[in-house]
Parts: sequence; C-alpha cells; structure tokens
Amino acid sequence: MGMNLEDTATARINGTEKAASDLSEQITGVIKDSKLKFENSQFSQNYLKGKINQPQYKLLLGSYYKIYKALEEELVKNASQPGVDPIYFPKELARLESLEKDLEHFFGQDWRKKITTSAATQRYEQRLREVNITYLHTMLLVAHAYTRYLGDLSGGQVLGKITQKSMGLTGKEGLSFFSFPGVTSPNRFKQLYRSRMNSIELTEEEREAVLEEAVSEFELNIQIFDDLQKMLSVTAEPVDQPKANIVNFPAAIFPSSPIMQFTMAICVALATVGMGIYAL
Repeated sequence: MGMNLEDTATARINGTEKAASDLSEQITGVIKDSKLKFENSQFSQNYLKGKINQPQYKLLLGSYYKIYKALEEELVKNASQPGVDPIYFPKELARLESLEKDLEHFFGQDWRKKITTSAATQRYEQRLREVNITYLHTMLLVAHAYTRYLGDLSGGQVLGKITQKSMGLTGKEGLSFFSFPGVTSPNRFKQLYRSRMNSIELTEEEREAVLEEAVSEFELNIQIFDDLQKMLSVTAEPVDQPKANIVNFPAAIFPSSPIMQFTMAICVALATVGMGIYAL
C-alpha cells in the first residue's frame, strides 16, 4: 500500500537536513526533491520552449482561479492572526482580480459557467479551506502563501513573455496574472517577504507542520497534473482549438494520436503551476 500525502511529507521532513534556522531556508530544503520533478519533466522543458496554446492556457487559468480564490479568502479571514499578519500583502501579491480579468478576456463575461477543473484541483481547494480549522492549521497558510506567491513573483515575467509569444498576443490582455504592479523590485520584495516570514514565532510542532505542509502543497500540484492527464486521455471529444494557436509538437516527443498529443500538451501548460517556485 502506498503512502498517503501526510506520510510522504513526514518522510521528506525526517530525511532532510534542517541545520538552517530560517523558515524560508528550511522550506527550500524540504521541497527540493519536488522541485527536481518539475525541472526534469518534459512538460516543464517544453513550456519554456514556448509550446503552449490558448486552450491549454485557459484550463491552466481555471485551475489557478480555484486555488487562489480559496487561498486569498482564507488569508482575508485570518489576516489579523500572528502567523498570517506578517506575510499578508494583498496590494502587492493578490492574484484573484487579475485572474478574473484574464478569464473574462478568454471566456467572456460568463466565464464562471465555462471554466472546468479536475478532481485534484478540487482536493487542493478543499485543503486550503481546511487549514482554518484550528490555530495550528491557520499557521499552515504560511506554507501555501510562500510557495505560491514567491513562485509567481520569481517566474512571472519570464513565463508571461513566453506565454505571450506562444499564443501570438500583441498586448497585455489575458496576461494580467503575470503582472505585479504593486511590486517595484521583485528581488527586494522577496527579501522583505522572507524576513517577515522568518520573524514569525513558531513552536517546534508548528514549524514541523509548516514544513510538512510545504511538501504536501507540491504533491497536491503534482496530483493536479496527473489527474488532468488521465482525465483528458479518455476524453472522446477534442477541445475546440483555434487553428492559429495550434502548436505542432514533434512526433518523437508526443504520440501520433491527436487526443494523446493534446493530453500531453495540456500537461506542459499545467506544469507551470509550480514552475515559478524554482527561484524560491
């Protein structure tokens, strides 16, 4: 019988060197194995080569929306908590409004009726809702906020340019997610964020829990990729793709079946959910 998410996270923590005293450094250490999965995947490499089209990106935005809606609603509820207040920067980091703009651009005003998400995305959303049950669980929001926001801030500009070029977009419409107008210097802001996060007083139990949650967050992302790949591999009807946005992938990399080609290509786009975290 395989280990569940909690067992996997605990094993990762127990097998990791934790000599560093800063929480940010400890998180970076415990998630390094998961980062390697992204770095070594064909999906991530293909995305960085610009192999992304509009239908893929629209599915990606739908997943982002569900995740950030849950995360930011929970952050608002707990903004005054001592474990959340130091790292609460809604003006600088909030992504929900930008995602709504992008979704309206691609789907129209009734975009809420058109977006689809996988079961794995729903599990991720549920987990974010659960962390507010107790004070200790509220501290777990630190792990999610850190890995997601600083990942976006680290990779946003590069991935935004890749996405714009891949889909032939001439302006900034549909790319709001990658823009952080409230952050004038990403590097300085990340230093500030880490400093504020490292100042949070944690018991040993709380620190262990936050580290385990950071590992679990990565695993939940990986499950999203796997779940959508399975879901799309059995889809009988092809997704409506504008001809101008279709990417021709080499036959040596992707299967010859159109359905399987699209399945693999979707995973390229979805891999970006965690790609920005490389620079944490």
